[in-house]
Amino acid sequence: MELTTLLNRCYHFKGFVYKEARFAPGKPDTIEVGVVPRQGSKPYCSGCGKRRPGYDKLPERTFEFIPFWGFAVFFQYARRRVDCPTCGVVAELLPWAEGKHHLTTAYMQFLAHWARKLSWLEVSRSFHTSWDQVYRSVEWIVQWGLEHRILGPIKAFGVDEIAYSRGHKYLTLAYQIEAGMVRLLWVGKERTVKTFEGFFTMLGPEACAGIEFVCSDMWRPYIRVIRERCSHAVHILDRFHIVAKMNDALDDVRAEEARTLARHGREPVLKKSRWCLLKRSENLTTPQKGRLKELLRYNLKSVRAYLLKEDFQQFWTYQSATWAGKFLDAWCTTALRSRIEPMKKIARMCRRHRPLILNWFKAKGRISNGIVEGLNTKAKLTIRKSYGFRSPEILEMALYHALGKLPEPKLTHEFY
Repeated sequence: MELTTLLNRCYHFKGFVYKEARFAPGKPDTIEVGVVPRQGSKPYCSGCGKRRPGYDKLPERTFEFIPFWGFAVFFQYARRRVDCPTCGVVAELLPWAEGKHHLTTAYMQFLAHWARKLSWLEVSRSFHTSWDQVYRSVEWIVQWGLEHRILGPIKAFGVDEIAYSRGHKYLTLAYQIEAGMVRLLWVGKERTVKTFEGFFTMLGPEACAGIEFVCSDMWRPYIRVIRERCSHAVHILDRFHIVAKMNDALDDVRAEEARTLARHGREPVLKKSRWCLLKRSENLTTPQKGRLKELLRYNLKSVRAYLLKEDFQQFWTYQSATWAGKFLDAWCTTALRSRIEPMKKIARMCRRHRPLILNWFKAKGRISNGIVEGLNTKAKLTIRKSYGFRSPEILEMALYHALGKLPEPKLTHEFY
């Protein structure tokens, strides 16, 4: 069976014929496949896409195809020019390549597929191509996907930011977080009001009107823009961020008290106790349970802060927002009287954002920003796999490629 027979079976285009396949002169690891137009066929205009009469031919060009059994494969074709009454004299439209790309669309899609699984550098090494070719493949597939994606009705989205470089450089990420559809919708540079307003501008007023739930953390620009541009939606400050901030406060209390005990030459009872205090009781190991039992005998600020944190967990068990609000008010009063400054700060934060925290019960726990945090972890992995990208534009493209669930052009055959 010849290579041209395989190509005709899996990558055939009407109006073109694979003439012959041969090893390139002086390159034993390269196969050249000649392509010619079928006799009597008219070319398509690359401007309007209609069949037009031929004008003349351009010099022969090569287009790289997917490697075959370790051999590099190149198509050789002399592109025709067409005389179009609408577009003038232009080059013909090629079904296997776009614009001035030297890679076939099948090969670009092939490289982009593997770039989702491996680092771009590893893809270039595995398939004996350059990093730039992998980058151009991902760029092309992302641009095609963004042009052809259907946003559809969006009922719930979450917003968060990730740091992509030193010096407090951030990307704002907006995700759709509905049952059956979890994907990256938008990437914005920095985490400012102006940046986040660009997301709602991209959606348009009709899509914004259909949003029912929004999840975010307590970053003020997010709260402000959501209040102005999406005021009809239920804005939820998810439990993930509240519990995370409470754990941070407890850890600050423990660290400061441990330093104070050491400074005064007291017994280091808080040594190696961090995870005993931060972990949920059901997740503690047997040694950690014993260690925690010993700690609870002491009248320490860390112990009192731990008891406040554990007491707050009852908040999430309520079914009614009214009774949950009464519990929250009582807990805040107790925390403010504790004389533990980090916990008092948490209490003031809860009072300040009380309506948004209680919105969690209006959503009946159906919407969670935990999904956003999981996607952020994948986003950070994508950045790590990039091996040192510092351009936010390239990072944006890589994130869309990995998390956007963008549509891809249909091929006549799957090469994966």
